[in-house]
Amino acid sequence: MKIPRIMFAAPSSGSGKTLITCGILQALVNRKMNVSSFKCGPDFIDPMFHERVIGTRSANIDMFMAGRENAKYLFCRSAEGSDISVIEGVMGFYDGMGIASTEASSYDVSLELGIPVILVINGRGASASILPMIKGFVEYRKNSIKGVILNNVTEKVYEGLKGTIEKELGIAALGYVPKVKELVIESRHMGLVLPHEVEMLKEKLNDLSKILERTLDIDAIVRTADSAPDITHSTPALPAKTKVRIGVAADECFCFLYKDNIELLERLGAEISYFSPLQDKCIPEGIGGMIIPGGYPELYAEALSNNAQMLADIKQRIGGGMPCMAEGGGFLYLHDELEDTSGKVHRMAGAVNGKAFRTEKISKFGYMTVKVKNNGLMRKGTVLRGHEFHYWDSTSCGSDCDGTKVSGTVHGCMHNGKNIFVGFPHLYYYSNPDAIRRFLRECKAYSDR
Repeated sequence: MKIPRIMFAAPSSGSGKTLITCGILQALVNRKMNVSSFKCGPDFIDPMFHERVIGTRSANIDMFMAGRENAKYLFCRSAEGSDISVIEGVMGFYDGMGIASTEASSYDVSLELGIPVILVINGRGASASILPMIKGFVEYRKNSIKGVILNNVTEKVYEGLKGTIEKELGIAALGYVPKVKELVIESRHMGLVLPHEVEMLKEKLNDLSKILERTLDIDAIVRTADSAPDITHSTPALPAKTKVRIGVAADECFCFLYKDNIELLERLGAEISYFSPLQDKCIPEGIGGMIIPGGYPELYAEALSNNAQMLADIKQRIGGGMPCMAEGGGFLYLHDELEDTSGKVHRMAGAVNGKAFRTEKISKFGYMTVKVKNNGLMRKGTVLRGHEFHYWDSTSCGSDCDGTKVSGTVHGCMHNGKNIFVGFPHLYYYSNPDAIRRFLRECKAYSDR
């Protein structure tokens, strides 16, 4: 299968990958190209910025959560028919699941999927010292690095280094990005601010794309993407369909949704009915179960609490046996109480007896395998993969599953009740489609009752 594709990677986080990727996406869209985009790793927020540019949902490529064959299949499925697929790397190019490991890194993804790589180097405050940095990344291991973009440098610095990069380091110098202070995307406790919070984002990205058309060789980037080798994949076998309507919370608060999770639900027979815990007064009629994904309920705690009718409806439905899966921020929303960013406590849905509160630092960060210890909505022994990251904690985290980190450490997590499977871990459904089918079957049984 011919899929033109290119990855933008960097030595570390904070190098400007997201901003430059979005600017290049905008330039490609402005050229009337049919573009698909991807983010390496489990990140939810960077793909939202991609989506604002390309007008359709961006996907993740994650070797740990999906597995290698599934990752390749899901990439090809999402990229098929695109003129070009743009992949944004995660963290540093070689940074993987462990401190000295490249497993599940951007580098790993680039090799597995045969993706040519453009290295983004933050050259702020340097000139000739940029050269050994590039040299180290190019020569460290066999790789598919084909070119480099220098970020936060002047035209003079770039022109002074271009010849040496190409002659001595053997890769293409594809341009530079001048300092664009007014276009910087700010961050908060779990990553970048959300796209809807950036004033005039579309206008800013259009302005950036115009700058990049002048300072980058976009034509050469497209040619590099076209040089990617053909890619093959195997199609995974999926369980039989279960036709049922599922309510999925989705608004500016509950926005941590994997494209692949939604598509798997639909492929397994689910009809998705989206609803907003912020704006709607009740969940949709005729649904057999609900999913409340992660997000930032701590930022919207007062508005969520003031929507008493929605809170009561969710508590009543869960109390009446409706199956529910919730993770991260969705899990916080189900608590009796939630502490917001200022320390004020707000009443929540009350489907989980406990209080969610702020901590001083991120806790239980990273990839994990979740194994169910008892029979409930999920069967004992069920294993799913995902990741966990949160600055809030709970007096009722649950202990019905063992959460095993890639380091081997284990902690209790999640509630696996008769009709709930909820907790902090963000789960990747393709890691166990049979478990998702079980959820849908329980939703169908509830709906039939």
